Amino acid sequence: MNRTEMPPIKDALHFDLRLKPYDYYELHNGVPVYAIHAGAQEVLQLELVFYAGNFYEPQKGVAAATNFLLKNGTQHRSAFQINEDFEYYGAYCNRACYNETAVISLHTLSKHTEKLLPVLEDMISNSTMPEEELLIYKQNSIQRLTVNLKKSEFVADRLINGYLYGTAHPYGMSSMPLDIEAISLEKICAFYEKYYQTGQCAIFVAGHLPTNLMELLNRFLGGLKLSKPSFTTPNIQPSPAATKKYRVENDAQGVQGAIRIATPFPNRHHPDFKKVMVLNTVFGGFFGSRLMSNIREEKGYTYGIYSYLQNHIATTAWMISTEAGKDVSEAAIAEVYHEMLKLQSEPVGAEELMLVKNYMLGSILGDLDGPFHMISRWKNIILNGVDASYFDESIRVIKSISPEELQQLAVQYLQPEKFYELVVV
Repeated sequence: MNRTEMPPIKDALHFDLRLKPYDYYELHNGVPVYAIHAGAQEVLQLELVFYAGNFYEPQKGVAAATNFLLKNGTQHRSAFQINEDFEYYGAYCNRACYNETAVISLHTLSKHTEKLLPVLEDMISNSTMPEEELLIYKQNSIQRLTVNLKKSEFVADRLINGYLYGTAHPYGMSSMPLDIEAISLEKICAFYEKYYQTGQCAIFVAGHLPTNLMELLNRFLGGLKLSKPSFTTPNIQPSPAATKKYRVENDAQGVQGAIRIATPFPNRHHPDFKKVMVLNTVFGGFFGSRLMSNIREEKGYTYGIYSYLQNHIATTAWMISTEAGKDVSEAAIAEVYHEMLKLQSEPVGAEELMLVKNYMLGSILGDLDGPFHMISRWKNIILNGVDASYFDESIRVIKSISPEELQQLAVQYLQPEKFYELVVV
């Protein structure tokens, strides 16, 4: 190798991108385990995914509150003892609640797995949901929400989702302080019993896995009253708002507008979804996109503007998001629509399309670096209920899509009159 010369640069289009297959197991109770054994470091990530998200809650805020309190006391451990168990072994345990699912995740040295699985078992089976912990959670949540409601970008995100899906739909629903105050311990305990103690669960694990991992998982989790998920969510139909344009004053002294422009869009099962991901990247999906070049670099209206397809399972939306000075918000919106029409009227140039393809494939290549990224890819595929070939087909679409196809997609989907438009100042 001649180290005085720069090595040749290879287009990402020529990379053979493959997603390492997972190993599949089932626990004694039928809970599926998706495992990737890889990585040089003796660490692992274990995620317990429950169908216990906002879709299932009987009243606003119950799903998130229940998920949070899992770590705040059991019949055998106080909140302090639970945290001390994880900290003693240099591990950490997170929980998170989303629209469809809720997650308990463990990051630990592989050799400590046997010591920490009993703590997870205890949280799933024996959480007591202490009332004093619920009161603290409610106080903190109300305080945080009160502060956030003063921020135009926070309000804009809530409002646009309400317009897209309807405020009764889990994707469009949002809590106010009174909703949090109304959360009852009775509802939380009932939710916990139904969706955690006897709920649907899938396990995703990756890293340097112990040779006896399945024996450990069966010992501590295989006897729980859990079941295999159907990988479906309740069929709750969106109720989009009739009006498309909104201007909201959140702060009379505000100098910046939070701009959201969005339209409903099909989920990953639609045949155009993968192709539209490429069109979105051209439009506003990375720093070199059309929207960034025009509205940030040329016009100077904003520090950043992006478009993306929301990562929802049931249905989704195509979103453009930015913040701009109040005096230039309308001009920024006009430029967004201008870029839509340009994509309709002119095919994307060969050089620009090659840049976008290399960017997308390079990003995917980065996501394949390490077992945690790999299992995350698989988790997204599995939870969205798409075929195992989804990844390979996405790569094929990126490599093969033509300027003419992108133009046709722009004509079909990037129609300004179909988009909701919101500015919150």
